[in-house]
Amino acid sequence: MTVTRTTCPYCGVGCGVIARTAADGSVSVAGDPAHPANFGRLCAKGSALAETLGLDDRLLHPVIAGQRATWDEALDLVAERFRSAVAEHGPDSVAFYVSGQLLTEDYYLANKLMKGFIGSANIDTNSRLCMASAVAGHKRAFGTDTVPGTYEDLEIADLVVLTGSNLAWCHPVLHQRLMAAKAERPELTIVVVDPRRTATADAADLHLAIQPGSDVALFSGLLAHLDRTGAVDRAFVAEHTDGFEDALAAARAIGLAGAVAATGLTEREISGFYDLFARTSRTVTVFSQGINQAADGTDRVNAVINCHLATGRIGRPGASPFSITGQPNAMGGREVGGLANQLAAHGALDDEEDRARVQAFWGVSHLPKKPGLKAVDLFTAMRDGRIKALLVMATNPADSLPDADGVVEALKACPFVVVADVTAETDTAAHADVLLPAAAWGEKNGTVTNSERRISRQRAFLEPPGEARPDGWILSEIGRRMGYPGFDESSPAAVFREHAVLSHRLNADRRDFDLGGLATLSDAAYDGLEPVQWPVRADGSAPGGRLMGDGRSYRAGGRLRFVAPATAQARTPSGRFVLNTGRIRDQWHTMTRTSKTPRLMGHIAEPFCQIHPADALSLGIEPACLVTVSSPYGTVVVRAQVTDGVLPGNVFVPMHWTDRLTARGRVDSVVAPLVDPISGQPALKGGRCDVARFPATVFGFAVTIHKPAREGLDYFALAPAKKGFRLEFAAVSGAVDAEALARRILGMSSSEPLIAVADASTGSHRFAAVSHGRLMGAVWIGPEPVAVSRAFAAEQLGVGGPDLLLAGLLAGRPGAGRADGGAVVCSCFDVGVKTIEEAVRAGTCLSVDEIGRHLKAGSNCGSCRPEIKRILDTTKNCLQTV
Repeated sequence: MTVTRTTCPYCGVGCGVIARTAADGSVSVAGDPAHPANFGRLCAKGSALAETLGLDDRLLHPVIAGQRATWDEALDLVAERFRSAVAEHGPDSVAFYVSGQLLTEDYYLANKLMKGFIGSANIDTNSRLCMASAVAGHKRAFGTDTVPGTYEDLEIADLVVLTGSNLAWCHPVLHQRLMAAKAERPELTIVVVDPRRTATADAADLHLAIQPGSDVALFSGLLAHLDRTGAVDRAFVAEHTDGFEDALAAARAIGLAGAVAATGLTEREISGFYDLFARTSRTVTVFSQGINQAADGTDRVNAVINCHLATGRIGRPGASPFSITGQPNAMGGREVGGLANQLAAHGALDDEEDRARVQAFWGVSHLPKKPGLKAVDLFTAMRDGRIKALLVMATNPADSLPDADGVVEALKACPFVVVADVTAETDTAAHADVLLPAAAWGEKNGTVTNSERRISRQRAFLEPPGEARPDGWILSEIGRRMGYPGFDESSPAAVFREHAVLSHRLNADRRDFDLGGLATLSDAAYDGLEPVQWPVRADGSAPGGRLMGDGRSYRAGGRLRFVAPATAQARTPSGRFVLNTGRIRDQWHTMTRTSKTPRLMGHIAEPFCQIHPADALSLGIEPACLVTVSSPYGTVVVRAQVTDGVLPGNVFVPMHWTDRLTARGRVDSVVAPLVDPISGQPALKGGRCDVARFPATVFGFAVTIHKPAREGLDYFALAPAKKGFRLEFAAVSGAVDAEALARRILGMSSSEPLIAVADASTGSHRFAAVSHGRLMGAVWIGPEPVAVSRAFAAEQLGVGGPDLLLAGLLAGRPGAGRADGGAVVCSCFDVGVKTIEEAVRAGTCLSVDEIGRHLKAGSNCGSCRPEIKRILDTTKNCLQTV
């Protein structure tokens, strides 16, 4: 058994992971009790990491124009095509689009290659989609991209405000740290500001369900209230800040009345929140994508920061504004200049001194003086012919960028597209001229930086399969073959040292991002590097911790700055509904990793649209029917989820599904390509759309041992099951030959035996394929969404003999006395809703903690605890009614 301490590749919490590799190559994972981000906790995704390491869809060798190639052939072609594009059309004719999934060392090489040697700033990253507004807001207020606080602040605060953050689902381990603190100190108050009633809101003391787009009004009204009630720290403001009077004048123009009008909340709700904030000195305001992903995202960030500056609550124990990062290395990418408007080491392209220092350090003749194309603009430039060659690394823009259909058009229009990824099975890779097999998590070495500025090591514990190579090796090879010096030493330790030296030379006398104390790490010391927060000064200053608690910023003059919100909300295309997109609990980005494991797909197996009951009634939409969500940019077909957890006039659709797993589930094809004018971050949270019932006449569900056929289906959602696959499907057709459809899905010829049962009264059909006494697949077809216990049906795959409950299977549910766990609620321990309901009815589990002790559900990552509580309360209410 080999034991490796590494770091999770999912969200920005940056949890430590212990990976154990057995002699047979099998891997198990657990949380690292010694890591200061998680202290041993892991969420469902992190707990299932070992289940995502299979090679079934891995890209194992380079591919050119659909044909296998050698590394030399592929890299020589990439270098030649990029070199010729620069020679014929100039440096700005090429572009890199990279990812917060890259390690810091790889990110550094990508930025150095593009900005330092190719000579263009056309390198951007999918971090533009999640963190750019936070970066811009930080720089306006602090003079640098700095998160002042630490995770500990959430535990020692007396008030935690979560705005635009579904912490329970998107950063579960951090949410559990907060919940544990709440259990120890019930007086700790949690406020959630979110248009949706989420799992996070369910666990809060106060939920403010504001109208989308009213965040600036809410926090501007708060600033005016702080001034009016004497809660402003006048000494701090006078001694350490600029711009207060202008920001206050803008806030007074909105005031309480303006906040009430914009948010849709009552005066009593808002005043209660304002009074709570004003009187609580130890306050942390956590903000995430609901703040950032907006056409006024940067102003939202500064509206939050203004309230903390006014009260002096920054960089102090239990008191700071706190940006929670979306990806494992979004912050590391920002550190090395991964965004198109940055230089390495937090340098600025428009700062002459920064350019001179970086230019001298890299030994290049010039650096670009202006920002490159940001993500949305970059793909627009591809579509209109300005970009001649593109390298995409570790991201899937055909699904994740707004106007996703337009992005596909851009990929098709670009003369030369290179994709470096772990799989060829992505919607972006389908349009690549060259595919380069990259090493995955567990196969590469480097560092990542989490949301509290903590640098941690990702360490390899597996050999890359086939011909896969680390991203840094790929970038160095491209640089060398293009004829550039400076890419001969590409070991992660050497690149990290170079990065650390540059950070010190650029920032020791100017900014807080300084890793000078790590600049001389030996290879052995780098291998053993413990998690550490920056800054790490060369003079031995204590590393990390809170910043700016003394009121000093990194702006000229050293003063913090209030910013009066000034940007107007961009006009969006017309549509009846406000469209909100975002994450769900057990999935990650475009599901290239998480969709491999049945455990994570068991909770929610298909895309959905949350819609308010009043809106559903007016449109004739019933629970579980299919609906279209459309805009002038595109249309998706998803399952209706009727709930009062969204406000009337609002809908929510998750961001994860792709053309690989659904017929029409790429929700970002509906989103308009609107961006914040300051940060360039897309407005993924406040678009407009229309919703209508999808005119399906045939609905079905199937479970199969082998991957089912989906061709010809107007709707499908494919998910893995423990012993095969499950498929939801529908068709728009007046008449369907049910048996022919079932055979096509199961891959059976007309001569193979198929058990069939039809119900003329309902028009439903049920089919089962049994081979050598074992179930190979089953299909249910009807004129309405079929009532089948999905979990039970999937469990029957591969079962034979007396254990095969064929009668129950065809009926869609087990017979009397047979267990049916129901839809998965707890992914960590595979506990279903019916199991929880039965335990409550039996009287053995009458609290969430008792359910955890008896069933284990909710006892690991805890992200399912709010859902368990809802099931518990509903079941108790039913028992009391009876």
